[in-house]
Amino acid sequence: MVSAAGSRFLAAFWVRSRSLCSSAATGRAPGPGPNTYTAGDIRQTFLSFFRDKHRHREVRSAPITPRADPSLLLVNSGMNQFKPILLGTVDPRSQMARYQRVVNSQKCVRAGGKHNDLDDVGRDLYHHTFFEMLGNWSFGDYFKEEACRMAWELLTEVYGIPQDRLYVTFFGGDPLLGLTPDEETKEIWLSIGVHPDRVLPFGLADNFWEMGETGPCGPCTEIHYDHGVGRGAAAQVNRGNPQLVEIWNLVFMQYNREADGSLHSLPQLSVDTGMGLERLATVLQGKQSNYDTDLFTPILNAIHRGSKAPQYRGLVGVMDPDSVDMAYRVLADHIRTLTVCIADGLYPGMTGAQLVLRRILRRAVRFSVEVLQAPPGLLAGLVPMVVEILGDAYPELKQDPGQIMDTINENEAAFLSSLHRGRRVIERTLRKMTQSQSFPVDVAWSLHRNLGFPLDLIGLMLEEKAVGMDNEALGQLVKEEAKHLRRSSQSDTRPEGGLGLRGINELRRIGVPITDDSAKYAYTLLQNGKYVFSPCQATVLALYQDNSLVEEVREGQRCCVILDRTNFYCEQGGQSHDQGYFIREGHQDVLLPVENVQTAGGFVIHTVCVPESLHVGDRLDLFVDEACRLACMVKHTATHLLNFGLRYVLGDHTEQKGSHITAERLRFDSSVKVPVTGQQLEKVEEIVLDLIRSDEVVYTAEIPLNQVNHITGLRTVDEVYPDSVRVVSVGVPVEQLLHSDNKQRTSVELCCGTHLLRTGLIGDLAIVWERQLGKGISRIVAVTGEEAKEARELGRVLAEEVDSLSVRLNGGLKSLSDAQKLSKQLGQLTDVVDGAVMLHRQRQLLQERLRTLQRTANTGIRKLETRAAAENVRLFLENRLDQGLVVDTFPVQSISILMKMVNQICEKMPHSSVMLLSQQDSGKVLCACQVPKKLVSSLSAADWALAVCGQMGGKAGGSDIVAKGMGSSSNLEEIIKSATEYARSKM
Repeated sequence: MVSAAGSRFLAAFWVRSRSLCSSAATGRAPGPGPNTYTAGDIRQTFLSFFRDKHRHREVRSAPITPRADPSLLLVNSGMNQFKPILLGTVDPRSQMARYQRVVNSQKCVRAGGKHNDLDDVGRDLYHHTFFEMLGNWSFGDYFKEEACRMAWELLTEVYGIPQDRLYVTFFGGDPLLGLTPDEETKEIWLSIGVHPDRVLPFGLADNFWEMGETGPCGPCTEIHYDHGVGRGAAAQVNRGNPQLVEIWNLVFMQYNREADGSLHSLPQLSVDTGMGLERLATVLQGKQSNYDTDLFTPILNAIHRGSKAPQYRGLVGVMDPDSVDMAYRVLADHIRTLTVCIADGLYPGMTGAQLVLRRILRRAVRFSVEVLQAPPGLLAGLVPMVVEILGDAYPELKQDPGQIMDTINENEAAFLSSLHRGRRVIERTLRKMTQSQSFPVDVAWSLHRNLGFPLDLIGLMLEEKAVGMDNEALGQLVKEEAKHLRRSSQSDTRPEGGLGLRGINELRRIGVPITDDSAKYAYTLLQNGKYVFSPCQATVLALYQDNSLVEEVREGQRCCVILDRTNFYCEQGGQSHDQGYFIREGHQDVLLPVENVQTAGGFVIHTVCVPESLHVGDRLDLFVDEACRLACMVKHTATHLLNFGLRYVLGDHTEQKGSHITAERLRFDSSVKVPVTGQQLEKVEEIVLDLIRSDEVVYTAEIPLNQVNHITGLRTVDEVYPDSVRVVSVGVPVEQLLHSDNKQRTSVELCCGTHLLRTGLIGDLAIVWERQLGKGISRIVAVTGEEAKEARELGRVLAEEVDSLSVRLNGGLKSLSDAQKLSKQLGQLTDVVDGAVMLHRQRQLLQERLRTLQRTANTGIRKLETRAAAENVRLFLENRLDQGLVVDTFPVQSISILMKMVNQICEKMPHSSVMLLSQQDSGKVLCACQVPKKLVSSLSAADWALAVCGQMGGKAGGSDIVAKGMGSSSNLEEIIKSATEYARSKM
């Protein structure tokens, strides 16, 4: 929340920004005139300046979901997609490895994780969740001087920003870390002509950029723009004055931060710059707020038309007492984020980035409905405007705006329903509380976490009721979840294989060549159907242990082994790494188990436990676990067939979103427009089985990346490919597919995995699970071969079990105990079916049958219980007069019968308050009670049951009229006495 002082400051800023920006007021040259550039012009000018004049390669924006980077929830800066270069893990055979000068405009979201601007959006005029990062990079090419000169030239000569509006900062050093001031950068700015009074030093927090706790880092220099501070502006730089903003940050990566905190010079110097398009547009269009630029004004106008709220005025803080303008900004910002994320395949959900997007959507809905009083559907109605503004720069937004709108509308309807339920929960909780109690934090958190109820709305509702809450405890829960959401507090700069950036650079420095892993494809298929894997011998080129290269690893220690060649498959492309072992020449009885195989920077890294010493230069025989490898080959080829079948049945819009292949099973994620039906999955299975039965040849070929587009039906996924890519085709030679006139429809994919040579060995495929991960994403789990046959057989056996229980149920329920036993068996069988590895479609059918049978059994049980309760009530009331208070015991089998007895007694004695207790063989005591409506103001059934069960060390719950509970006691006479006294004290 913005403090009162903060609100006054923002309000003062708004007034000042509207009146003190003229050149007469500042005595300086005016800034760029209004509407000099459209946002599209600004973006294109930036790209063409670096591309055409300074020979940068233009690279398209990466999707908003990070590429193989578990340290990030969402892409939050332009450098994210280039981390493999900076970390030294990029495949040297890929196109990215040859990047030297790069420019792009990157879609970024900062909401969740380390960089989280969500709660600030709308409160001021410059925070956003989604923004565009304009950036240029140098990887081992130019460095500080060229970067500074190009930036200054673009801003002052191309865009025409007056120099006396700009201030630059540089790193002023840090004596504690032994870092000297970046005098080189300071001198560069002075040589360019920047006045000394405008070149300002700052410390570690402002002018030293780090990727994480470890990894590449270095000093940075920032360019700030003065919107109207004028005299004394230098003292306001980096002081939080919204009129003096940073517009461009130039980072000079020259160090690597080690795990011990020490800094070492990088072998390759890099430049990473970032400039927010929204802030630059504010400057070049002569505005005082990002929301006044043409990136937002069309959206704000559309909100006004759709909501009938007062026109947006750009007010903040105390000047905006009803938060109407804040709501405008929230909607305008959040709809950009939602549109971009959903277009990239990210949908609102309950975990990770999906949960972040869910909260963004619900925050927008809340401001739309509650503050702007807009009708449902306004938010989705803004999507076409966002597509119009951003679609030319990011064409993926234009592909299916209708789906984006449908997703937003569905989630809005769900949230409005949750909002209604949440209000009821809060009101019910408040009714149960005493005046001295504070609102339960666990209830507030449950509303927020499970229903998406905004925490600040809970706070407002409690404030209206003058009810307090432990905000410190709630804040701790928020912090814990934020920590969980990040999944990694800082970027993980160490590849899985155990080599850090320093290790990879050291390998390169001493001339270790990248690993030749072509032998992983060296296998043949004999006529008898047996696969033969070629032997492989290799030489140890390097050993890595305890963050250092060593010449020898002693007995019983673990290390990373780099060989000149290998036949082990490293974990990539969704396929698990190979298992196996090494044998040293001359030591045939000593096995070196291979525990992990990863790749980084072109090196294949084998993690090995050494039973005897191992030396650099040793010759090894490499033995892959052939059974495990073959099982992975079966699953990987089956995955390609499954992908083909899904696209054939669901349509070409279906795209792979991820896969995971192990020796046991395969998992495949794909984008879908609507949930996949059981009938569609059956069709997919049949297509796959046809390809298996026909024993199609699996063709592979290495082709230049630039020829990929000539292959019909081949789609690239969001990955970095080497210049020569491996194409896997089923049934049709790759060379034949390269002809542009070829229209044959077949499974064809870019893939580095290991595959069967013919499809027949798959044997069988069974889809055993399918579920929606979120809106538009389907996850399928399948098994093959014998496991598939077992899944079919298990389904048949379970179907017979269901048939047997159905026959018993249709034969009639003879007694309550028999009915309860049958109901229990139905529940147990339901649990077995839910978790069984069987055909998914068959599971769905059995689950539906079991639900129907369970409903029938429950209906029968209720009838028998009602009949038993009536007989019990008859016996109970046989010699009992009508009384105002009845507290007694009665032996019954279940709480359900006891509740029915209480209800029937109250029907016969409508003026009586009734509580019945029932001692069970286990020692538990069941409790049920009911109070006439006219007495609930003095005696609450829920409070009565809670008092009695609490005395027995148990719990209770219910309403003011009826309640039930349970506890433990060996002295029911004492409990009856206490229950009677409690009721009489309230009546």
